[in-house]
Amino acid sequence: MVTTLLLLGLLLAVAVGWVVVRGIGATNDLRQVAAEGAALKTAITDAELTRAGNIATRIADHADSARALTSDPVWRGFEILPWLGANFTAVREVAEVADDVASDALKPVVDVAADIDLSSVGLIDGAIDLAPFADIEPPLRAATASLSNAAARADRIDADATIEPLAEAIHELREAVTEASTVVGALHGASALLPTMLGGDAPRTYVVAMQNNAELRSSGGIVGALALIRADQGAITLVRNASTLGFPVRESSLDLSAPVRALFDEQPGRFIQNTTSVPDFTEAAPLIAEMWQSSFGETVDGVLAVDTVVAAHLLEATGPVTAGALSLDSENVVDVLLSEVYLTIPDQATQDAVFANASAALFGAALTAPPRELIGALAESADENRIRIWSAHPEEQELLGASSLGGALPQDPPDAATVGVLINDITGGKMDYYADADFTLAVGECRGEPITRVTVTWSNGAPADAAALPPLVTGNGWYGVPAGETRTLIAVYGPSGSELAADSRDGSEEPVQSTTLDGRPVVQHTVQLAPGADSTITVDFRGSGAGHALTELRHTPLIETFEITPEKLVCE
Repeated sequence: MVTTLLLLGLLLAVAVGWVVVRGIGATNDLRQVAAEGAALKTAITDAELTRAGNIATRIADHADSARALTSDPVWRGFEILPWLGANFTAVREVAEVADDVASDALKPVVDVAADIDLSSVGLIDGAIDLAPFADIEPPLRAATASLSNAAARADRIDADATIEPLAEAIHELREAVTEASTVVGALHGASALLPTMLGGDAPRTYVVAMQNNAELRSSGGIVGALALIRADQGAITLVRNASTLGFPVRESSLDLSAPVRALFDEQPGRFIQNTTSVPDFTEAAPLIAEMWQSSFGETVDGVLAVDTVVAAHLLEATGPVTAGALSLDSENVVDVLLSEVYLTIPDQATQDAVFANASAALFGAALTAPPRELIGALAESADENRIRIWSAHPEEQELLGASSLGGALPQDPPDAATVGVLINDITGGKMDYYADADFTLAVGECRGEPITRVTVTWSNGAPADAAALPPLVTGNGWYGVPAGETRTLIAVYGPSGSELAADSRDGSEEPVQSTTLDGRPVVQHTVQLAPGADSTITVDFRGSGAGHALTELRHTPLIETFEITPEKLVCE
């Protein structure tokens, strides 16, 4: 008996030693995967593809080693232990995901990148060589599928059952895989769509709607100017600029969904300036296309929407440009186009001419920008949700609609959620140049019920003497708002399938507009503020979809990029 117990004790000691040694080795391997992952991203961004290939090989080696160290029978046996077992399972699952990502996604993407000469692919004399895209689409499609599967598996790892350092590592893995899935998915979408969308089969025309963030709308800003571009065999040309003054107010509204009418009445369907109040670009873009056709008699193949901050990112890639009497660079372009033009030029027609000159100069600079820098500028703009694309061709729109560039409302997976804040100015001026915002997010349970709380603090940061600003800035009281004050619609939407639990502004309840957007409850407040004033809206959602630890808050792109502050949920 004693011998048996000694033997069992010895075997247990050996087993513990075995998993400890292998666990330390696996942990070190996974740390190397994380460190090398950051280096790989930098190498690809810098177009150092030989170094990227070497890094990808090292990542694959470390991931394979971590998987091997955590997949033997002894390790799997420890997974059944109470409390500790979940940690062993999580380490194994993390290693498996990392190994699959490295072998099935990273290597194909690096191989694709190595086959492309970034010094020659891109806009060269206004044209893109479309030939390479047919070769890179299949491996990118496979990598996208692998990363999508890996992201789903990473989300299923039970981080809540593990010790804190491991739980943090699991969250980091999820973020890394999700980011990689988004980036590679965008690359695959580009490789599949660009050849036809850039006129590889037949010439294409697109309307570009330029959004002005000084007068906010759901997707970024009021449509301040438009342009028509033509793409033919990869060559892109600017056909014409158009002012919103050339689009008459429609006597009757175009078709709008019931939720859009509930929030904004008929405004998006009658005024081209207000089409971007529609939060879903798959609904907003056809309105722009139809209004363009009504005014110019031209059917277009798609619509692109960009905001003014995109110009700043482009100028980081191109360097300064001259537009008439203006000298624009990445540091001053936002201030010039969203403030100085209105302060120094009194009438809208002259302002529109300035904006047309600026857009033509920016477009010309983009066509001659170094490809790598241009791609980086566009990627940064897309990451900030400042670029939206819609195609009138259903097969292309299906791909776009599934990507972040499509501008559709997000679809929540079973184990994550998205909430959002839509901001629309109804002052009738350009006062949002002075606006400020603060966003916080809290998730958890109150009295056993899952809760997601969104808090928005909106501020009018205009100077005390803002009433003396030009009428085109203040709105001049045209819509019943005293000069210098702002009136803003702030809508907050909850997770899919949830319901409104509580809603207040500055601690008190008030009448609000409410509707449902694609299965999401929405409440909209009307906030009027004097210069220097602010107001805080707090909305709680409960039930299905609420309370997820993996909850993302999206908001209307503003001039500044604001961090979302996580808060601990405090139950009332």
